Amino acid sequence: MQGRIIAAHGRQYLVELADGSRLPCFPRGKKSEVACGDTVEIQPTAADQGVIEAIAPRRSLLYRSNAIRQKLIAANVDLLIVVVATEPAFSDELVTRALVAAESAGIETLIILNKSDLSERLAAARERLAVFAQLGYRLLELSALPPLPNPSPSRGEGRAQGAEALRPALQGKTSVLVGQSGMGKSTLINALVPEARAATREISLALDSGKHTTTHASLYRLDAESALIDSPGLQEFGLSHLARDEIEAAFPEFRPFLGQCRFRDCRHDREPDCALTAALKAGRIDPRRFAAYGRIVGR
Repeated sequence: MQGRIIAAHGRQYLVELADGSRLPCFPRGKKSEVACGDTVEIQPTAADQGVIEAIAPRRSLLYRSNAIRQKLIAANVDLLIVVVATEPAFSDELVTRALVAAESAGIETLIILNKSDLSERLAAARERLAVFAQLGYRLLELSALPPLPNPSPSRGEGRAQGAEALRPALQGKTSVLVGQSGMGKSTLINALVPEARAATREISLALDSGKHTTTHASLYRLDAESALIDSPGLQEFGLSHLARDEIEAAFPEFRPFLGQCRFRDCRHDREPDCALTAALKAGRIDPRRFAAYGRIVGR
């Protein structure tokens, strides 16, 4: 039997079958390489349980890693949506790392600035995101919460776009939301998929995950051709699985200068005639992005 992983919680997965039914499943062996969004072959072992026998070839895989282990986020996704907000403060570097992961995996990207109705903080958030917009990354401002009938001055006058502004970008794709805790990903999911709360409860019951429902990735169907995956809030995004040249190539502003350094193994640090440091001094590379690159490669 074949199905798709619609929820991943530890070593337990919920598989949606072709007839729409759902079956909790476990992988064989101690190590699991299964991700939300995977298409899998399963073998029922009981009326209410099965085992995952194989994973179908993937068209994409998004994951993060450190020196010890890797964490799969989602498979077979077409669009990575990085969610930030006007408050609380977001990490520019986490945004950069998520974009690098997507670039290296060939996944389309979109940055959402949520809570854009908070007018007092909007300008500062826009300024921090300007470097990404200048590089050609798509940016969408919205407010996942519905406008208040009597908004306070800090929340503007309800002019921010609602969550529906995102829907056209999701059409015909499997998209995944990533971001730090508190950015409003769950609110965005609930606005786009009104039945998401009920679906999450059903998933929790099926996986017996109880109070830990926010710690697993879940896939919600928007229509027959579109799906949205919600992932747990992130505080870090390790990229230990990427080689230095892969990381360099994932910075769009670096690409015109790659291969032009004097030394083929240039680390873009203190080497003479480095094309990247020359571009940095000439103002063609943003210093914050260059510093983030250095931290990612451990320079």
